[in-house]
Amino acid sequence: MAETNFSMVVEFLLLGFSDLPNLQGFLFGMFLIIYTSILLGNSLIIVITKVTAALQTPMYFFLGNFSFLEICYTSVTLPRMLSDFWIQKKNISFLACALQLCLLISLGGSESFFLVVMAYDHYMAICEPLYYPLIMNHRKCLYLVIGTWIIGIPLQIAQTWQVFSLSFCGSKELNHVFCDIPTLLKLACGDTPLNELSVYVGAIIFLTVPSMLIFWSYLKIMKTILKLPSAMGRHKAFSTCSSHLIVVGLFYGSCFITY
Repeated sequence: MAETNFSMVVEFLLLGFSDLPNLQGFLFGMFLIIYTSILLGNSLIIVITKVTAALQTPMYFFLGNFSFLEICYTSVTLPRMLSDFWIQKKNISFLACALQLCLLISLGGSESFFLVVMAYDHYMAICEPLYYPLIMNHRKCLYLVIGTWIIGIPLQIAQTWQVFSLSFCGSKELNHVFCDIPTLLKLACGDTPLNELSVYVGAIIFLTVPSMLIFWSYLKIMKTILKLPSAMGRHKAFSTCSSHLIVVGLFYGSCFITY
């Protein structure tokens, strides 16, 4: 019976904002503005960090790569959402749902560790300025970037396979705007304690641990900044970290609220 139900599932239905039929046009316009702003803003950052000679430093190297990662990360879900709002077609195939989930959690994990790398760069620049040019050389920066891109791929592929190897029965309606593990597990047949445990393990690895590392880095940074003798030096150091802290707050804040 379970195998029969599993074979019958060829697509899911993303409910999203379907309970607001009169606002579909407004939501399309709002998310189109958001997505366009993401594309233009991050593309501009990438171009500026590439063509400006004064910005050929590790901090801006990481910033340019982070901007490209942000474009990839948001492109996993937002174009699909815009399409759903425009043509009012909420169904997504089984394979497309699996691919979207795998890309979403893989890139999300990479983005989380990218924020850790950027915090480490700020820590070295402020707390260890004499050793900074030696430690943060181009080869090490390149290794850090490659590492953050691939660090979550094996585990996230395994987690995606684990979810989609389950049998799905009953409703095909996902109460979300994209495919995500918690909503998929609600549709799965039978017990899913192992899958739920893997969600918590993944959250610890890709959210809790990175956020704690960033918190520890900024504790060290704040102690060093407060010891600086000049007010101008303290202001410059704070301004260097402020934009990164805003991004950290937005990313981890939205994750903790969602999950």
